[in-house]
Amino acid sequence: MGPSTQRDESHEEVDYIPLAVDPAHVDDANSKAGPEPESDEVVLVNPRGESMTDTVGFAVAYVFGFTFIMCTWVILFTNHPFTLGWFFWHPFLLSVAVVAHTYGILTLQPTSHAQPSVKAAGRSRHQLYMFALGFPAAALGIVAVSYNKYLHHAAHFATWHGRFGIATLTWMLVQIAVGGGSVWANGKLFGGNPRARRVWKYHRLSGYVLFVLLLVTAHLGGTWSDFAQNNVVPIVRLLAYTIAPILLLGGVFARVRLSKMRFFNRFA
Repeated sequence: MGPSTQRDESHEEVDYIPLAVDPAHVDDANSKAGPEPESDEVVLVNPRGESMTDTVGFAVAYVFGFTFIMCTWVILFTNHPFTLGWFFWHPFLLSVAVVAHTYGILTLQPTSHAQPSVKAAGRSRHQLYMFALGFPAAALGIVAVSYNKYLHHAAHFATWHGRFGIATLTWMLVQIAVGGGSVWANGKLFGGNPRARRVWKYHRLSGYVLFVLLLVTAHLGGTWSDFAQNNVVPIVRLLAYTIAPILLLGGVFARVRLSKMRFFNRFA
């Protein structure tokens, strides 16, 4: 490999960790890369910059995301779906939103600075799954259940599931505005780069917290709602809405790169 790769200043998405350096530039590369890690452990990565932990995390998230949505759909379609009215669309669409947000995060984790096209493609898929699918599905799902409550003169947001749900949807709106503003039009909304880049890392952290809130909301609805209590056996509720969300979250968080956000780096 030739001289060390220059740092991509367009986005905070990628760690700057040279894979190899030319002997003539050792001092320069070391000054840019920062202090050497304390451990001598070698972590093997694939061309996308993924370690074995990343690969296992992806598989776990994929399997239990699939478990979550399939259990939800089977429950709906085996409980007289045509008699459920507008309520049917609430769990159906919200399960789509959970999976869309899961994939939207996974596709952005982690990408290699050696492959700018891979990073750009991941960012495009992230926006597609979050903005074009995940948020509309969540919004329409909440509209559906709200209209169903209106038809039956039921109280709105009377449970923790409902309160967490409206908080999650509101957070999604803010997340879209901040995330879009930090990358669209070269981050012009926040004064362009590098200011917009600094906003992005907070958007990223906020997204992970939002994902936790989304899964907690799904757990509350799938485990404790009247529909779940009356129509779903306890073992299925446990698997689909407690175990699956926990392992799904674990798979996603196993792939997190805290170093990319660099909150405690004064040069970030």
